[in-house]
Amino acid sequence: MLLGEPEQFLSYNGEVLIFQLSKPKHVEGAADKTMNLCVRRMVFNRDTKLFVQKSSGVFGMRASHLKIEIICCGCTTDSRTGIILPCILMKKKKRNNVVKYLLLLLHSSNQFEQSFHFKLDYELKEDIRLFTGPSVLWRHANKLFYVSCDTCTVLSAPVQLSSVVWTGEIKDEGTVVLGVRTACLPESEDEDEFSTSDRAIWGSEFFGYAIERQKMLTGTCFMPHAYSRVVASVYVCKNEILKKHLRVSLVAITHKNQLIWFQDGLPKGVCELPYEKPCSVKTAVTSSNDLLFIVSFASGNICVVQRRDSLQVASKWEKVKSVLVDDFIGSGSEQMLLLFKDDSNTDVLSTFRITDLGEVNYASSINYTHDVPAAEGLQENGLLTLQALKTRLQAGCTSLRELQQHLGLKKRVVLESCRALIDLVEERTHVLRTAKEEGLVSLWDDVENPPHSLCKETSSVSKVPEHFIVKLWQRVVGDSLVVGVKLTDSFYLSLSDISLSLVMDQDFSSISPTIKCRNKIIKLNKAFSSLSVSSFQIEPPPKKMKLDLHSKNDLKKVFPKRRSRVQLDGAKTVMAVTSLSPLLAFHRVCCIVLLHAKKQKRWNDSSQESKKITVPCGKILLSLEDISNGKYSVKMLRDNSYCTGSMEDILAALAVSVRFSFQIVSSDCTLNPVNSWLLGEMECTPFKECHDNIFCHKAGNVYGTVFNWTLKNPFEGVLTVFCRDLTVLFQCLHSLTRVLPPSCDVKLLRSGSKGELTEQLALALEKEMLTLRSSFFSKESEAEKSLTWGNEFGKKISDVPGASLLDSEEGVQQFRKKLQNEREASVLSMNQTMNGALYQEITLKIAEAQLSSDMIVWRLS
Repeated sequence: MLLGEPEQFLSYNGEVLIFQLSKPKHVEGAADKTMNLCVRRMVFNRDTKLFVQKSSGVFGMRASHLKIEIICCGCTTDSRTGIILPCILMKKKKRNNVVKYLLLLLHSSNQFEQSFHFKLDYELKEDIRLFTGPSVLWRHANKLFYVSCDTCTVLSAPVQLSSVVWTGEIKDEGTVVLGVRTACLPESEDEDEFSTSDRAIWGSEFFGYAIERQKMLTGTCFMPHAYSRVVASVYVCKNEILKKHLRVSLVAITHKNQLIWFQDGLPKGVCELPYEKPCSVKTAVTSSNDLLFIVSFASGNICVVQRRDSLQVASKWEKVKSVLVDDFIGSGSEQMLLLFKDDSNTDVLSTFRITDLGEVNYASSINYTHDVPAAEGLQENGLLTLQALKTRLQAGCTSLRELQQHLGLKKRVVLESCRALIDLVEERTHVLRTAKEEGLVSLWDDVENPPHSLCKETSSVSKVPEHFIVKLWQRVVGDSLVVGVKLTDSFYLSLSDISLSLVMDQDFSSISPTIKCRNKIIKLNKAFSSLSVSSFQIEPPPKKMKLDLHSKNDLKKVFPKRRSRVQLDGAKTVMAVTSLSPLLAFHRVCCIVLLHAKKQKRWNDSSQESKKITVPCGKILLSLEDISNGKYSVKMLRDNSYCTGSMEDILAALAVSVRFSFQIVSSDCTLNPVNSWLLGEMECTPFKECHDNIFCHKAGNVYGTVFNWTLKNPFEGVLTVFCRDLTVLFQCLHSLTRVLPPSCDVKLLRSGSKGELTEQLALALEKEMLTLRSSFFSKESEAEKSLTWGNEFGKKISDVPGASLLDSEEGVQQFRKKLQNEREASVLSMNQTMNGALYQEITLKIAEAQLSSDMIVWRLS
């Protein structure tokens, strides 16, 4: 944009707009009183490689005794519509030294609109800028003036300045003017105390002024004040508000023929310019995502500085009339259009070059008719490929941002749910954040009272008996934390699907407070003659539903006269095992222990549904200091011929172990070597609290392994091994096979004895049959009624004598019609519909019954 030139060039949406003043054709005898402002829209034709005129427009002005000039042009936002439009500032100079200025808007229909006008008693010459509104800003007599379409009145800003280096939009501030003024020194400072160098640096300073808000901005967020005396022009590349501070990235050209890159008020790079007296700088982003700085000089020269590892001059040209930046070839990225001075040709677009210093390079001096067509097609195919790749990259980035937003939303929902669970357990009222705080808009009226289901669930927690927990304890075994809850017999027998969960009591915004853990239930007998461990994670491969571990208790309720070989001691222990190392990152952790279960319905009351309950069991504290001191460590010591570990230590050791059972059968000799191997080579001692289970004290990987050896007869026994991993198991089996006779057969067993599993299978099949019968009884009755009705209908049809009907053609048709009715009635009787919820309930009951029997069959196989 050159001031006062007879022709003005402007780029707009890939087009080149050429504004010119011309007089209409002279008519003899008519006074010359008008002047036309003409505009031509030129577009680049990629076939001919030339600019062609797309359309044109004319704006007539009365010019009697007036001198009309084009001052400047630019693209600004129309505040009425928010659309960016080309605008032109015109000057009409009258004889009495009154100057009238017009600001015109150009619409897409090539119609000009006069936005506003204003009059001055002087001419605009210094720092004229067009900005949003549209508005006009200029400097005169070291003062800042501006006028907009809203006021149409010339206003003065309360600032003194020597130059304007940039005008543009700043986030949250609106239109901002960056200028240079005489340094305003603090009143407490004595001017005589400043040295010569201090005067040179602080003699002037940068300042920012927000026009709409009439607010002063600190100039140091743009550049240090030391550069205020040398900066000629500035282009702000990026601005944002971060933590209530303005952060700006800009490039500045100086009177010292330098281009300097500033970021957050500090210089980050400098480049020496090839010519003197730089005037302005603008940017272009190319198809290869390179940022180019285009510097114009007073001599009509142009240079381009490229920013990669450092600032370097990439190219330069001389005798340039104008340089424009836009997407002239329609590739989706910006290019430079260089219009060169050519006195031999009157066409303003006769000598030009379009380039992005990369693959795009069109020039009027190149004869494209002699180019190889394949090379031309190759270039265009390359551009299309780059566009497609860029589009795919942008789509991928958009999908990634959406995925990150979705994950963030899920994380917030999980955290809020955990906080609500903690408040529910501690009997606190959980207050949800409002939709306004969450940045949401409610689609229905907000409900003031909490849902009835929440109140109902809260009441179910309060009805749990108080004295149901015998003990809450914790142990550290290797890299695992074991938390145990010992329950009373009466409370335990009334529950099913028991599990524990651990929830951190602290409020961690970056992680979920719920701790991932696995659950185990351990049943102890009165005489400690055996130990059975059931895990919620044991499942056969073809099924994915949980096994009901309490089916054995249900069987005892059905057949109270059957006596079990194991008499329970009145207490059950539920344990949760989780990884310890993630918790140690917090140094000190407080966890709430919650017990989840279902209240078992009575056997004779099939209408009563199981109700889920959540019971708080207390809190546990875990600190790195206590773990280092061995406060929660498992202590297994030898005391004479016994292992003195406490019951909690035994349970913790078994909870972190993996259980394997082996059937050992010998056909020609007894199995006494197994006992000798356990007490001798493996250095095992029985637990003082549980004699049948023995602890291995042998040094090495096998230390801590627990064995249970049960002889059915002198030639057959079952060895149960509780070990940390498969490596330890293989070491134990390798050592065992060396002492066993060669004729011994060792077989891996499923959990449970064959007799018990056979009995459970019979009862499970009976329960499955009863479930099928009770589920379909009502629908079967309806089907029988419909079938009876259909049979009666068919019987009536069948009773009709067939011979009399078949004597004539009409009789055959009648018989055929009755036969069709009978067939439709039969189909109708079998086409019974069922409610979707009822069908889902029946299907679930049948699947659970079949799963129970399938599980027992799998354990027997």
